[in-house]
Amino acid sequence: MAGRNFLFVPGPTNTPDRILRAMHVAMEDHRSSDFPKLAAPVLENLKKIFKTAAGQPYIFPASGTGAWEASLSNTLSPGDRVLAARFGMFSHLWIDMAQRLGLKVDVIETEWGEGAPIERYHEALAADKGHQIKAVLITHNETATGVTSDVAGLRKALDDAKHPALLMVDGVSSIASIDFRMDEWGVDCAVTGSQKGLMLPAGLGIVAVSQKAAARYDQATLPRVFFDFGDMRKANATGYFPYTPSLSLLYGLRESLAMLFEEGLDNVFARHHRLAEGARAAVKAWGLDLCAREPRWYSDTVSAVMVPSGINAAEIIDIAYRRYNLALGAGLARMAGRLFRIGHLGDLNECMLLGGLAGAEMAMRDAGIKLTPGSGVGAAEEYWRGTAAPLEKRELPPRAPDAQPAAPAAKGKATAGAAR
Repeated sequence: MAGRNFLFVPGPTNTPDRILRAMHVAMEDHRSSDFPKLAAPVLENLKKIFKTAAGQPYIFPASGTGAWEASLSNTLSPGDRVLAARFGMFSHLWIDMAQRLGLKVDVIETEWGEGAPIERYHEALAADKGHQIKAVLITHNETATGVTSDVAGLRKALDDAKHPALLMVDGVSSIASIDFRMDEWGVDCAVTGSQKGLMLPAGLGIVAVSQKAAARYDQATLPRVFFDFGDMRKANATGYFPYTPSLSLLYGLRESLAMLFEEGLDNVFARHHRLAEGARAAVKAWGLDLCAREPRWYSDTVSAVMVPSGINAAEIIDIAYRRYNLALGAGLARMAGRLFRIGHLGDLNECMLLGGLAGAEMAMRDAGIKLTPGSGVGAAEEYWRGTAAPLEKRELPPRAPDAQPAAPAAKGKATAGAAR
């Protein structure tokens, strides 16, 4: 199909040409004396993304799922109790992993479309007088439902209950796109992946570890080899890795961090919020609802759009892909067929997102949803025009005079250029 595929799944996201060029390098010896010049600054600069001074980031050649496993296996032991809420596919998968690793998970079942229930977390923590719960898990941005939860509120719940459990946060679809404050929120293990806000291909699982979590390493007895913090810490101290790292992705990560810092993290977060508000204006103009049940839970990185009864969202996604070269995210597990997802994170601007909204409109109409053509696109346009920063005044060249029609040529004389 001619033209570029419009990628609007909530990860992997669009990789900027600048990052692609940075990754296009010859392979090199990752044991050479020059290699730490690449690795050490990247590890140090990642701290700014997590907003931590004392935490230590580790980069695994894996995905966010690998970073989930690393956070659990390096801090906990078989049979330890863990507290977690299940309110979407990715919170469910982290719970499933913990159970399969041999941990006992106290699950707070929550309606999909709601955020993490902070009050119920507090009740469970306050009731645990013997501090048997060793870790609390929360998914900051539940990608399956387009819901963002209150990590700061969960830290307050832990503090109010005077509970020493570790706070572990899945920030895979939030970190580098939505404000995240590891030190301020007292996060002990913060997890992300390379393919979302960091704008890279999938392949890096990143976890930032607090000193409190690092202190649990020697007592933790869950098996770990590939994901061992101790091996990684020892090698990273000299600028190396305990095994072959993903060299191309490290070069891409260095460039990604440079781009984020050039824009400024606060500007990155504001851009994501503004783009998301435009997408939400489009959904409202379509007469549809988001899966997120209240504005306080709206995600700035993905909008999960509920379709009317009798419509299969999978058909919309298929039409969008095959007819319009547009990739939309599918509904997962219990939301399969009930919604489609528009990812609006990473390397993105208004005109790019308008293309995604226009394609979604066409696919929905083709699938039988009654929409006014252009309604969502128009609503997004109006929001973005109304919130655009004022243009800096510039001296423009004077307008050329309006063209005058040429005088008719005299009879019998050829006009210039008419002779053959």
